[in-house]
Amino acid sequence: MNPLVDLFIQFLLLSFVAFGGATALLPEMFRVVVENRHWIDPVTFTHLYAIAQAAPGPNLLVVTLIGWKVAGVAGALAATLAMCLPMSVAIYLLYDRWESFKGARWQRAVQVGVAPLAVGLIFAGAGLVGQAAELPVAAWVFVLAVAAFSTKTKFHPLWGIGAGAALGLLGFV
Repeated sequence: MNPLVDLFIQFLLLSFVAFGGATALLPEMFRVVVENRHWIDPVTFTHLYAIAQAAPGPNLLVVTLIGWKVAGVAGALAATLAMCLPMSVAIYLLYDRWESFKGARWQRAVQVGVAPLAVGLIFAGAGLVGQAAELPVAAWVFVLAVAAFSTKTKFHPLWGIGAGAALGLLGFV
C-alpha cells in the first residue's frame, strides 16, 4: 500500500478514539507508528512528541510531525487532515442534536464517563513517553513527586518544570 494512503488511513482510524486529544492517543499512536508500521523508532517518536509539546500550538502537532517524518509535507498534511476532518465533520453535523438532549440522563452519563477515559489515556501516554525516553529511576521518582506535589498544593506547574530543568542541568535526572 502507498505509505501516504496508509498514513492517512491509520490516523483516520485513530481520530475516532481521540478522547482527550492527541496526547491521549500516544500509546496507540506509538503502537501503530513504531511497533506495527516501523515508520520511526521509539527515540524519534519521543523526540517528535517533545518538539510538539515545546512548540506553541495544539497537541495535535505531534501528528503533523509524525506525518512529516514518514512522508514529508504530503505526509504532514495527510496525517493532520485524517486526524482532524472526521470528528470536525461529525461534531458539526451532530452539535445541534447533542444540544437538544441537554439535561438527559444518558447525555450526562456520556460526559461523565469520557472524563476518566481521557485521563487514563493521558497517563498511559506519559508512561509510554517515559519508557521510550529510557528515563532513569531518579527521573521516575521525580515525576511521581511532582505529580503528588501538584495535586496537594496550588503552586503553578511551571515550578515543577523549573525544578526538573534544574535537576537535569545538575545531572541528577
